[in-house]
Amino acid sequence: MSYQTSAAPHEAAPLALVLAVTLPTLLAFNQTPAATLYNQLLALAGWGLALLLWARSAPGWRAGLTSPAALAMALLLVAPLSSVAWRGLPLSLGLNATAIIGAGLAVLLLAQGLSRNARNVAGEALCWGLLVAGLFSIAISLAQVFAPGWADGDVIARSGIPGRAVGNLRQPNHLASLMMWGAVAAVFITERRGWRLLLAPLLFACVFTVVLSASRTGFVGIAMLALWGIVDRKLSRSARLTLLATPLMLGVSWWLMSLWAAAGDHAFGAASRLAEGAGSPSRLAILRDAWALTMAHPWLGVGWGEFNFAWSLTPFPARAIAFFDHTHNLPSQLAVELGLPWAGAVLALLCWALWQSWRAAARDDDEAPLRRAALMVVLAIALHSLLEYPLWYAYFLLPACFALGLALPAPAAAGSSPRPASPVPAMALGALFIVGSLFAVWDYQRVVAIYTPSATAQPLSQRIATGQRSPLFGHQADYAAATSDPPGPAALAAARRTAFSLIDARLLMHWSRSLEATGDAEGARYLADRLREFRNPTGDSWFESCAEPASAAAMLQCQPASAVIDWRTLR
Repeated sequence: MSYQTSAAPHEAAPLALVLAVTLPTLLAFNQTPAATLYNQLLALAGWGLALLLWARSAPGWRAGLTSPAALAMALLLVAPLSSVAWRGLPLSLGLNATAIIGAGLAVLLLAQGLSRNARNVAGEALCWGLLVAGLFSIAISLAQVFAPGWADGDVIARSGIPGRAVGNLRQPNHLASLMMWGAVAAVFITERRGWRLLLAPLLFACVFTVVLSASRTGFVGIAMLALWGIVDRKLSRSARLTLLATPLMLGVSWWLMSLWAAAGDHAFGAASRLAEGAGSPSRLAILRDAWALTMAHPWLGVGWGEFNFAWSLTPFPARAIAFFDHTHNLPSQLAVELGLPWAGAVLALLCWALWQSWRAAARDDDEAPLRRAALMVVLAIALHSLLEYPLWYAYFLLPACFALGLALPAPAAAGSSPRPASPVPAMALGALFIVGSLFAVWDYQRVVAIYTPSATAQPLSQRIATGQRSPLFGHQADYAAATSDPPGPAALAAARRTAFSLIDARLLMHWSRSLEATGDAEGARYLADRLREFRNPTGDSWFESCAEPASAAAMLQCQPASAVIDWRTLR
C-alpha cells in the first residue's frame, strides 16, 4: 500500500494544533490534590487529536527515528518503567511519566516528518497557538493583579501571592515562559503577515506581564529576546529594533508598576521578589546536595523519579529547608536520577539536535524564518529548564518537542520518497492519547473523592481503599492512607509508596510512627532526624515535647538515631 507524500493537512488540522497549544494553558478548573492535572490531560488529548489529523501529512516520520532528538527521547522513555521494574517506583508514577515522554516522542517525530507544505502550515498554527495563549494569559494576569476579585478559581485562577500574577497555570515562572513563547510567536506572525506595527505593543504586553509575574527566570528571558535581535540579521530592521528595546520595555513596566504601588499602597510583587537577591540560596543548596547524591551514585543514579526520596532521606545538615521534589535544573536532574553515562548520552544527543537546528536555521531558504522561530521556542524553554522543571509538564513538553521537530532539518523521506511511512501508527497513538486522557479523568475521581467528599460519600477508609486501586493515581490515595490510618504495617506500606511523589513534614511524622509501631525504633528515629533538618513548623511543634523530661523519655523520636541508614533500605 502506498501513501501520498504530499497529502494536504485536514482542513481542521491547523485549528486542532492551535487548540492543543492554547487550551491547556487557559484551563483554571481543578480538583484537589493535583492543581494542574486537567491542564496536562487536556494537552495530551489535544496533541492526540493533532496526531490524528496531521499523520497523513507526515510521510517522513519513520525516518526521524534515528535523529539525535528522537534517540534522546527514546533513552528517556525507558527510564520510568525501568525504575518501576528494578527500583521500586510505584507503577502509577511510572505510567504517568511514560505517557508524557511517549507523547513527546510521537509529537517530535510528527513534526520532523511533515512534508514541506505541511511544515509551513503547522509552524504558523503552532505560533498562532502560542500567541493566543499568551494574549489570554496577559488578560488573566491583569485581572489577578489589578482586579483580584474577578478571580473565581474556575475561569480565572486565584493568585496566592499578593501583587503577583500566576496565570491559569498557577505558577509565576510558567506564566513567564508563556510570555516568552508568546513574544517569539508575535515576531514570527507579524513578520510573516506584514503586521509589523503590531509587534511593539505585543512585546510590551508580554514584558509587562513578566513584570507582573515577578519571575526572575522571565527577566533572563527578556535578555534572550534582546540577544535574538542582535544575532538574527535576517529579521526585518523594525523587528530587530523592537527586540532590542525589550530591556527598555522592562524598565518602563517596572516604573509604571512602582507608580501604581506607591499611589495606592498596593503590593508590587517584583520589587519584593528581587529584594531577595538575584539568586536563590535554596536552589543553590539543592544543586549542591544533588551533586553529592550524583557522586554517591555516579553510574546508574538514584533512579528515575527517586530524587525526592533519596534527597529527603539522606542526611544533609545544611540542606534547603523547603521540601523539593526536583533539582530545578534539567542536567542536574537527569544526572542524579539516571547516572552520569545515561544522562550524559541524553544531554549530548539533545545538544547535537540543537546544533543541527542552529545550522538549519542559518540557511537562507523559504523555511528559515520558521526554523529560527521554532529554535527560539526551544531555547526559551531550555533556558527555563536550567532554573525550573517546565518540561515535566505536558503543556510545555509537547509544544517544545513539536517546535524542535520543526527546527530540525527534515528527513529525506519527508520530501519525495517513493516509500513514505504509513500514518496508521501515529493515528493510533493519537487515539490512544485521547482515550487515555478520558480514562485518566474518570480514574482521578477515585482520588478526588478522598479529599473532596460529596454529601453521600462512603467512609474515609473505603474511599482510600478505592483510590489505592487506581492504576494512575494510587500514590495520591496512599498519602491519605499513610497520614490518616493508624500507625502500623498498612500505613507504613502506603508511606513508602507515596514518598516517591513528595515527602513533607506530615508524611515524615506518620511514617516514623508507623516504623515505631512495627518495631523499627532505629528507623523511626532516623526519619525524625531528617524531619529536624528541614526545620519545618509542623515538625518543630512535634518535637516541642522533647524539652520536657517525661515526654522525652516516652517519645523515642526525641533521641537521635545511632547510625546513618541507607535510604534505599527504606523503600
